Amino acid sequence: MTSDPERPERKAGDCPSVDATKGNQAAGNQAPGDEQITLRPVTAADDDFIFNCYASTRAQELAQVPWSPEQKEAFVRMQYTAQKRHYAAEAPQASHDIIYAEATPVGRIFLDRRQDALHILDITLLPEHRNQGTGSLLLRRLLDEAGKAGKPVTIYVESFNPSLRLFERLGFRKDHEKGFHLLMKWQPAR
Repeated sequence: MTSDPERPERKAGDCPSVDATKGNQAAGNQAPGDEQITLRPVTAADDDFIFNCYASTRAQELAQVPWSPEQKEAFVRMQYTAQKRHYAAEAPQASHDIIYAEATPVGRIFLDRRQDALHILDITLLPEHRNQGTGSLLLRRLLDEAGKAGKPVTIYVESFNPSLRLFERLGFRKDHEKGFHLLMKWQPAR
């Protein structure tokens, strides 16, 4: 990964969305199993990594079709390009960061800090880094930020996506349904 000198790597706590001390027992000491999570803004040099994150979300689906590897890659690249354009049009001010666990890039988060809510356009961890608490930790930090600001947090999740259970455990509830997409919403305590 290369880093843009104008947008250096930052500790998760340096980002308005994340508090790096959450989950730590004392300043500088991490709780057992708690990873140091950092975010770094995505640059053009990260396109291959971001593509691989996206492709990992389509792997199970594509394993079921009788296409050649070349056809599958062409399809995923087309879908990835469409997603990038859609997010750029829908949320041009959104932050797009690479998620690091210690010094390892493990995923990405695309977050739109709207005036009335925090909307997660996408959060993806590479398969080998899922179910280790990184996503939960990052999401709890976003919920903490939103709670302090008195804002809800929203995300669209497919009804068949295994991460739906994680969002429900964190207190997200179905706000509305559009086909197989559920708008999940977390409300701060009043």
